[in-house]
Formats: sequence, C-alpha cells, structure tokens
Amino acid sequence: MSLHDSPSPVSATSGTVPDWRRGLPELTDGVVTLRALRAGDAHALVTHLNDPEVVRYIAAPPTSVAAMARFVRWTHAERRRGMLRCYGIVPAGCVTPVGIVQVWPIERDFSTAEWGFALGRAHWGTGVFTRAARLFLDSLFSTAGVHRLEARAVDANGRGNRAFERLGATRDGVLRSGFRDGERYCDQIMWSILAPEWQARRQGVRRAN
Repeated sequence: MSLHDSPSPVSATSGTVPDWRRGLPELTDGVVTLRALRAGDAHALVTHLNDPEVVRYIAAPPTSVAAMARFVRWTHAERRRGMLRCYGIVPAGCVTPVGIVQVWPIERDFSTAEWGFALGRAHWGTGVFTRAARLFLDSLFSTAGVHRLEARAVDANGRGNRAFERLGATRDGVLRSGFRDGERYCDQIMWSILAPEWQARRQGVRRAN
C-alpha cells in the first residue's frame, strides 16, 4: 500500500490547495458509502484485509491494529500532500469499513493516475465492490481531472481482472514479473479507463434505466 514519493500537485489554474486535500468528500449511493478512514477503523480493517484470500494478490496490509492506525494517519498525511485519496468502503448497516479504495497520481496534476482496492471476503459477490467503484470513478472523472486511470492485477487473479473488465476497462498489456510475492515474481495485467469512455458508459446506463 505504500507509494513512491513525488512532488505535491497544486491546482493547475490558481495554485491554491484543492478542497479534497483538506478533507475527502463523502460519497454515497444510499447502499454503499465511501468516506475518509478514521482512527477507529483500524481494528475492522485488520480483520477484513488480512484474510489469506484477500492478500493473495495484493501487497500485504498492516497486520496489527497499531500498524493499521499508523497507515490511517499516513493516508491523511499523503492526502494533505496531494498524493493520495484513500476511502473506506462502508456498506449500509456497517459503521466501519470492510475495505478500501485509493488513487494516487502518475502525472503531477492527476491527469493520469493509478487506483487499487481491497475488499473483505465476506462482501465478495454482493455488489459492494461494483457500487463502490462506480462512486469512486464517477468522482475521479468528474471532479479530479483524471483523463487516464490505470490499474494493475496479477494475471492469476481471475476475480480482480473480471472486476476491471466489467467496469469497462481496457486490457493494455502484460507487465512481466510486475508483482513480487516473497521470492516469487508474477505477471500483471495493465488495465486502463479513459474519461470519455467512462462518461459514455455511465450515460448509456442512465438511458437504459
């Protein structure tokens, strides 16, 4: 879950600090809510994210409540620097997150960015991820200035790759040995979504409804 250090972005027009750096706006569709992580979320996140099936294809998350609390504080610090937006995924009926979704810049102004997610296994196949992803991507493409959004998934991670495919992402290619799991290296699939593609897809869904 760590990020490479790079210069902190500022508003392209005024040089002022964007509002999201002061605090993430809450996003909800009435069934799933995305919100900034809180100190009290650490225990729930340790429980949900350290399931062996969850960590099978991702970088290992913090394994203790204290370490997860430090991660939560780190996400706030990186947000203030303009280097990360990290949301907790909170389904209706829950008060603490069952997963996270986050984005970090590749280009300084977020025009190209990369995102990733992790979700507790009890919520796989329930529609929580799809709802959370739509909220997240709608926000990124409408308010964050993202034009190209990239994601990586280990080639063997069939569930993760199908999730990106269902969102309309394009498979750009294979990153050979792009993921290290201990002493083992695995190929990764590079996926991308462009802002016009996402907007056209969402407009098509709205017309169909």
